Amino acid sequence: MGLELLYEIHARLLRHTPNGFKRSLYHRINWEGRLTEITGARGVGKTTLMLQYIKSHYKPDDTSVLYFSADDPYFYTNSIIDTVDMFVKYGGRHVFIDEVHKYLPKFESTDWSGEMKAIYDRYPQLKVIYSGSSIIQLKKGAGDLSRRANPYFLPGMSFREYLKFNKILDYEPVDLETLLKNHANIAKEITSRTVILPHFREYLKFGFFPFYNLDKESYPEILKNIINVVLETDIPSVANLPYVNVGKIKKLLAALTTSAPYTPNLSALGNKIGIHDQRTLLRYFNFLEKAMLIRNLRRESKGNAILRKPDKVYISNTNFIYALEPGNVNKGTVREVFFYSQAAYRHKVRLPEKGDFKLNDKYIFEIGGRNKDDKQIKNTKNSYLVIDDIEHGIFNRIPLWLFGFLY
Repeated sequence: MGLELLYEIHARLLRHTPNGFKRSLYHRINWEGRLTEITGARGVGKTTLMLQYIKSHYKPDDTSVLYFSADDPYFYTNSIIDTVDMFVKYGGRHVFIDEVHKYLPKFESTDWSGEMKAIYDRYPQLKVIYSGSSIIQLKKGAGDLSRRANPYFLPGMSFREYLKFNKILDYEPVDLETLLKNHANIAKEITSRTVILPHFREYLKFGFFPFYNLDKESYPEILKNIINVVLETDIPSVANLPYVNVGKIKKLLAALTTSAPYTPNLSALGNKIGIHDQRTLLRYFNFLEKAMLIRNLRRESKGNAILRKPDKVYISNTNFIYALEPGNVNKGTVREVFFYSQAAYRHKVRLPEKGDFKLNDKYIFEIGGRNKDDKQIKNTKNSYLVIDDIEHGIFNRIPLWLFGFLY
């Protein structure tokens, strides 16, 4: 019954997989690699990405390809490695394993990564693609996959992808240097094709996760449920935290959410949430960042980031802000969180001496509303004003929404 059940689930999921809009990462992945890792926060579309590839490249009855999720009840009594062994013996060539970090190994001496390493070593003709939420990076498995796996990260939807997803506008990504040099012409071209600002406002509230349109009214509650699952299940499972500490991490996230943005005072924060060991507090900052609930911003990249206090802390995306604090939304925070979330995917982001963000150790950006002046970055080389509530920019004044076209 084993493989038949998995093939049945595989076929059912493929039938219900939309195959129109594809995330930009889809076209960048080397799907033919021997071992491919796709990570990303819960809900960003990793499962859909894999199923779309299968649907586009294999016939529905092709048994040489198989998708399954490692948290399926089937794996309560079956191992991944035995399942893959049977799959290969019956002609399997391409296997897609979802939610691999949730796999419960059958022996205490191994884990999911140990089985993945064994699969890689035993079946040189097999192509393996596995996915997991970003929290997976916290867990250093027994098997050394770093020299074997080709890693990819799937972020939330960019503003550009949101527009394409909703069939409002189809426009290619713009690299940072091109955007800075030619932003006026790019903005004019885009705004000649759609009224951009209303869509931008909608995206800030609803567009980061592609499942938002399944139930828009319940979307904020769904986001809060995702956050709770990450805090109560994902982080404790890899960090070996007692449940009492989960409550402290929740208090920590709540303290960060109500700030605009948060500049950590470890002593005051520790007293507020009941964590007096600063090393523990810094570990929690790291857990929340790996789980893609927050983004830590630092001036320098030197040393062990886990042991260094971040200079600023942001919620990871604007949709979380509107879900967690709908009656207390700070526009300035929303602007900075948007910019950070769009820029961080392909660029190194630091806190500069002047301005709000520094990209790639070169470009300085100050974020603000339409009346923002350049006094904070005046006479600073490679500096730009990123302005909200405008359609077009001029010289070093660039519309905020345009940075949503970076990927």
